[in-house]
Amino acid sequence: MSYEKLGTGATAVGLRTKDSVILAAERRIAYGGFVMSKAGRKVFLIKDRYGLAFAGLFADIQTLKRIMSLQIHDYEIENSRRMSVKSAVRLLSVIMYQYKFMPFLSEVIFGGIDEEGPHLYVMDSLGSVIEDDYAAIGTGAPIAIGIIESKYRKDLSPEEAKELALNAIKAAISRDATSGDGIDVVVITPSKSWSESITLR
Repeated sequence: MSYEKLGTGATAVGLRTKDSVILAAERRIAYGGFVMSKAGRKVFLIKDRYGLAFAGLFADIQTLKRIMSLQIHDYEIENSRRMSVKSAVRLLSVIMYQYKFMPFLSEVIFGGIDEEGPHLYVMDSLGSVIEDDYAAIGTGAPIAIGIIESKYRKDLSPEEAKELALNAIKAAISRDATSGDGIDVVVITPSKSWSESITLR
């Protein structure tokens, strides 16, 4: 059963440029016609190098974020080196596939920067992995992806890419009733990474 059939909604997007990864998602937690919360965080920064953006059941979002934070931390302590972005997304894929008979009801955008440069992956609830330059997931994805496609360039600066991600989420919020109530964004670059919360008026 998909999260859309459960009545939950969300919009999340991700972009990869030549020197950054941007992830963004709105904050509304809605079940059917009921807005349960206006402060649901669906974008996370891990170790200042990896980012996760989710759409789906909120309990599954929280669980997958905790699992990945612990697994990456344990790996780096045991091996005394950083985990590559490709290894991290493969790990997440294996974790999600292990639950294929009772899957996590979430789609995921996973991104990060390592020695090979920026990476961005989009994943379904069974852990399928597709690398791309940009992606949108959730009930507002058809609207958000159109905005990104119309303006995306690989040479966008981190600030330009962030603005494009925000505009895509704003467009989805204006048309998708289950998306809304502000935007959280994560920006990852080789020199620094940060997260922001934007209040919509």
